[in-house]
Amino acid sequence: MSRNFIHNNAINNRPKVLVILGTTSAGKTGLAVKLALKFQGEIVSADSRQVYQGMDIGTGKDLAEYKIGRHRIPYHLIDIASPKSQFDLAKYQKLAFKTIDDILRRKKLPVVVGGSGLYLQALVDNYDLSGVRAVSANRSRWEKMSAARLFFLVAKKKPEFAARLNNSDSNNPRRLARYLEIIEAEGLDKVGKRESRYDFLLLGLTQPDKVLRFRITQRLLERLEAGLIGEVKHLNDIGVSWDRLQAFGLEYKFVSRYLLGELSYQELVDKLGIALHRFSKRQQTWFRRWEKQRAKINWIKDQGGAEKKINKWLS
Repeated sequence: MSRNFIHNNAINNRPKVLVILGTTSAGKTGLAVKLALKFQGEIVSADSRQVYQGMDIGTGKDLAEYKIGRHRIPYHLIDIASPKSQFDLAKYQKLAFKTIDDILRRKKLPVVVGGSGLYLQALVDNYDLSGVRAVSANRSRWEKMSAARLFFLVAKKKPEFAARLNNSDSNNPRRLARYLEIIEAEGLDKVGKRESRYDFLLLGLTQPDKVLRFRITQRLLERLEAGLIGEVKHLNDIGVSWDRLQAFGLEYKFVSRYLLGELSYQELVDKLGIALHRFSKRQQTWFRRWEKQRAKINWIKDQGGAEKKINKWLS
């Protein structure tokens, strides 16, 4: 497939961007890397936690997967922020658009991959976040509230939106305050009305429930064996607070509680396993709701199915 063909042959002159989405442990990264190799692409991560440095095992960065034989597939928006700092949706969207445009200028195919529904939707639906102004009177009040209280306020104003937030978002006070600002200043139903900047092909990687449940459990055990507990302890040792680590949710929340003596090792495994399965269900719910909002997600089971969709899209 020629590079110029990939770059220029787009509906209404919009450049083409491939999106690989799915739940945790569905195999998105492995598939995206193989497709990037075949179609001369570069990976753009859409993961709300993989942006942070030092959070490798818990977020499943799996950087070794980006090498196939002698080929190393370029990846972007991974390891770009300190876990001590805040990184919000608006910042991600701005950097993602900039990265996608850079890849297109080099006549390569951008391959966006991830399971963070809000990050994906901000790109594909072109959320208008630039015009949202801070509500100063409320901002100072919100900054004194806990994540639990802020989540309650978001859920009260927009229950469907709150139900779709992942663990990282729902436990992050600054991010929750930002969503409250958007709700009050613009209204979430108004966000995302702008015309898309690109011709997106959305491929959703799906697995049977039994297979997915097994993979989630197996991956958790592999991460613990690979040093997940040590990773979380090291992050705390270098100055990332326990509150901050727990705000990242899932692995970082439960391992922190284990290291603080609040959970036994078996409780850590059991409770984190349950949380990961529930997280997967919430991701599925997000994607189904996105489809009801007229997102065209092409569900596939393997690389062969993906290549058929891509070849048709590029022709």
